[in-house]
Amino acid sequence: MSPTYDVIVVGLGGMGSAAAHHLSARGARILGLEKFGPVHHHGSSHGGSRITRQSYFEDPAYVPLLLRAYELYDDLERATGRSIATLCGGVMVGRPESRTVAGSLLSARRWDLPHEMLDAGEIRRRFPTLAPQDDEVALFEPKAGLVRPENTVAAHLQLATRQGADLHFQEPMTRWEPYRDGVRVHTAENTYTAGQLVICPGAWAPRLLGDLGVPFTIERQVMYWFEPANGVAPFLPENHPIYIWEKPDGVQVYGFPSIDGPGLGVKVAFFRKGRVTTPETIDRTVHEDEVRAMADQMAGCVPELPGTFLKAATCMYSNTPDEHFVIARHPAHPESATVACGFSGHGFKFVPVVGEILADLALNGTTGHPIGLFDPARLDPARLDPARLDPARLDPTPARGART
Repeated sequence: MSPTYDVIVVGLGGMGSAAAHHLSARGARILGLEKFGPVHHHGSSHGGSRITRQSYFEDPAYVPLLLRAYELYDDLERATGRSIATLCGGVMVGRPESRTVAGSLLSARRWDLPHEMLDAGEIRRRFPTLAPQDDEVALFEPKAGLVRPENTVAAHLQLATRQGADLHFQEPMTRWEPYRDGVRVHTAENTYTAGQLVICPGAWAPRLLGDLGVPFTIERQVMYWFEPANGVAPFLPENHPIYIWEKPDGVQVYGFPSIDGPGLGVKVAFFRKGRVTTPETIDRTVHEDEVRAMADQMAGCVPELPGTFLKAATCMYSNTPDEHFVIARHPAHPESATVACGFSGHGFKFVPVVGEILADLALNGTTGHPIGLFDPARLDPARLDPARLDPARLDPTPARGART
């Protein structure tokens, strides 16, 4: 049997790589196990950019975690020299009563975050790339921006390795069980023991954490890149913000400035308009009707997009019924296992602070960070509110059309 570790981390994507860094930085002996290679594109931690923001419309309870995540992103950049965060400012656009606008304003006011409210004319004046309707407004947050997921994962893996973590790629966990005062973890290559286990399974949560009792839904999402009709200059970070735009029908689109240089376009996507899938059956082909639907949406709010469609890529959301995270000691194995999953399409901006929380839970059994919202007990079927479930937005019908 191979050496005993203090903690085994399963899954080395966004959350797992951060956990491996924070655990090894505290002197713990770490084994990391990953199904794929380092910084892979099979899960949810890829695509070149993710929005980061603090005026959080999902719930004001997230704001303290975001404030800490911003500090840790700065630390990560200094420690590795990698480009991680670009704070170009951001607008949350919609009618005043929309969740995107009203929820963002609630968080901004509750936590006294820098922000401005802009009417449609002011949005057009400051950001000529955007074309709101006259009855739309925006919350402008100067500290919003983007983080680079691949660079973030690579930076955390770099630090974990430097700090002595033993990271095994192409070696997925097949099963685990409590063993003596800790856990025993099996892979096809070996069996390992440790005092603690941290499971960060991403879209593989339904299989690896089926005993958690959480009804996860895995959702296929598509990211698109278009070349603007008049070039990328108006879309550079100094001119064009990140945005989340809620339409009157509740559809949300989001987008970024051009960060990858001429010829590589501008990234946009629907926030929640995916199809139910699994990691094994996801359709990685992006179809013409999907590109057309995205282009039609953008033409109404960012007129120079679409110009020319360049490419698209798929990823996966791992949704909980209420779209809040699951971060906790495993309720069936609280003495030896910690879980982080169900990030529901808005988790990446929290990656470094989740790593810190997981290190706290694995080594101390508790954390000073506010994570009560993420207790999986809230998702017991007897407690679930059917009004929070929205099966209409998850279209199980496969996309059809020519390959693009």
